[in-house]
Amino acid sequence: MKKAKTTFWKRPWVRFLIIFAVQVAAFLIMAWLMDSVQLDSVLTAVAAVLVIGALNALLWPILSYILVPFAVLTLGLVSLLLNGLMVWLAAQIVPGFEVESFWTAFWLSLGMTAVNLILSSLLTIDDDTSWTRNQIKRRMKRMHKPEETDVPGILFLEIDGLSKPVLEKAIKEGHMPNLASWLESGSHVLTGWQTDTSSQTSASQAGILHGNNSEIPAFRWYDKASRKIIASSDTRILPEIEKAHSDGNGLLANDGASRGNLLSGDAKYVMTTASTITDPKKFHTSDFQAFFANPYNAARTLLQFIGDIIEEKREYRWARKNNIQPILDKHHRGGVYPLIRATMVVLMMNLNIYTLLGDLFAGRSAAYATFVGYDEIAHHSGILDPGAFKVLHKLDKNFGRLASAIPEAPRPYHLVVLSDHGQTGGATFLQRYGKSLQEFVQELMTEETAVGGEMTTDEGSGNLTILLNDIMQNEKSSVTKSAARQVHKQVVKSKRIPTDETPPGKKDGEKEHPDIYALASGNLGLISFTQWPERMTLEQINETFPAVIPGLAQHEGIGFVMVRSEQNGPVVIGANGIYYLDDDRIEGENPLAVFGPHAADHLRRTDSFSNCPDILVNSFYDPEKDEGCAFEELIGFHGGLGGTQTQPFILHPAELPVDGELVGAASVYHLSKGWLNTLQNGASS
Repeated sequence: MKKAKTTFWKRPWVRFLIIFAVQVAAFLIMAWLMDSVQLDSVLTAVAAVLVIGALNALLWPILSYILVPFAVLTLGLVSLLLNGLMVWLAAQIVPGFEVESFWTAFWLSLGMTAVNLILSSLLTIDDDTSWTRNQIKRRMKRMHKPEETDVPGILFLEIDGLSKPVLEKAIKEGHMPNLASWLESGSHVLTGWQTDTSSQTSASQAGILHGNNSEIPAFRWYDKASRKIIASSDTRILPEIEKAHSDGNGLLANDGASRGNLLSGDAKYVMTTASTITDPKKFHTSDFQAFFANPYNAARTLLQFIGDIIEEKREYRWARKNNIQPILDKHHRGGVYPLIRATMVVLMMNLNIYTLLGDLFAGRSAAYATFVGYDEIAHHSGILDPGAFKVLHKLDKNFGRLASAIPEAPRPYHLVVLSDHGQTGGATFLQRYGKSLQEFVQELMTEETAVGGEMTTDEGSGNLTILLNDIMQNEKSSVTKSAARQVHKQVVKSKRIPTDETPPGKKDGEKEHPDIYALASGNLGLISFTQWPERMTLEQINETFPAVIPGLAQHEGIGFVMVRSEQNGPVVIGANGIYYLDDDRIEGENPLAVFGPHAADHLRRTDSFSNCPDILVNSFYDPEKDEGCAFEELIGFHGGLGGTQTQPFILHPAELPVDGELVGAASVYHLSKGWLNTLQNGASS
């Protein structure tokens, strides 16, 4: 086969020369910009860059190995200081190169990284691929001593919130060339699956990682038995949720790794996994060794972090200037939101990718990582936003990096790219009708009846609080812990994220609950009457609050409500018809007609949950416009039924087949666990 013309530029020695020239150029630019740096010639710059490289090669592996725990718990500060130390040492060695102080060397190092990033991007080169891989490979081999085996492992790469239709659009438009090439070559196949009623991460990951997502009706719900609001991202409650749903045979049981997930899948190795954060035995700084194998990763991540904050502000100004609709206001895209976005898009992605490289070279049988950047941007900017597609392009590039490392791993690997749910777009309920779901329910009540509980379920804020909780739980430095605590307070204040405190019950003179909770989970609303210890029936609600169900069902922003009738069992009520779920009988128009062929089955299952709300509310869905409306302030949303939020995907190797339709997150667990078992058994037979 004739070699492509571009092969020459991919040769190692050519790449080395290009990367070295970029580093020298970065050094010269920074030396010219900084008066406190003295450099007598270009040859001196070449010598300095060579010495810095030699020092990194000789000293960095030793120093970073020793200091990784401190680097992790100070969010990379130690790593940045070490970068400065290498430049300062080079100035002591190379004649003609001088710096005024250590801090001059520190800023010179950071500046060189910034210029290097810019030049590398302009030249479209990846300046750390082979060097970093070799460093990680050596560290993992020394730490874990993996055995060579022919038994394939699987890396599960979850793109949070990406639907199959949007993925297909991104591939078609050239945003994801690596995934496109896998599909075109026939090595991979794209298969869709359908979520349960609650199309959000906690329900989906419980199903995917444990094969059981029962009793998770939404992202947040009011539990009548405990008289508490349960937030499924609460790091104190998540261990209980995982314990209730795990049988010990999760997807990642034995020697699997969980990276950036809500639940662990019974993994032995975990990093920023919400369900294990409060367990100090599960915090292993050694899992971060792969990230700190490259001396410039912390600096590069910091600069990319700042760059993403600037990018968010630029994108928001552009959207407002061009009157892009729908659009969120400054309250929801200002404040701490740019910080949250940068954490999800940059920090979490970089940590996941490098840790997965470590898992690959350590020979783990399986690893599952959640990449939350697309979901975060789509929530606030829209599911087809150019910024969201930029994140998909970056993810595709990193998935290609993982694929290129597989030949050097101690075992073969399959890459499976999947999503836990999609998103549906549209202006919010508040934007459309001038009132929130909580306010509308209040209008349907008497003045004496108090309705409360409308809170955001922004998963990005929840993910940031998970990372901050990880630091606060495990950090030994009071300065770092205090800084994390202050940021955590600002996130909670800005986004109204519920803390571990729960409104007290009506007993012993404590403050009462409101009479009704109206909680939002995307376009799913959960209405619970707190003064009734058991689930209220349709008949009881109509007798006590006669305006509620008719008012909800007739509202143009609501597609249907589900309640349990004492006489007829669960019923779904729309503006022009009723669906009796027990016997699939329909009066008038079918209120579930536009919500998919399995909508009735999903709702029957949700109705069987002991914590199903008194009234389950789902927004409208317009298939012609492909839009609905969230009951929280997110213009890309998920959580209920309607549209592409219920249409996630699995992009899997062709040799790992999918037989039949995949309905519900648990079906993805059985499929994936079957693949792992087949690979293991096939190798041993």
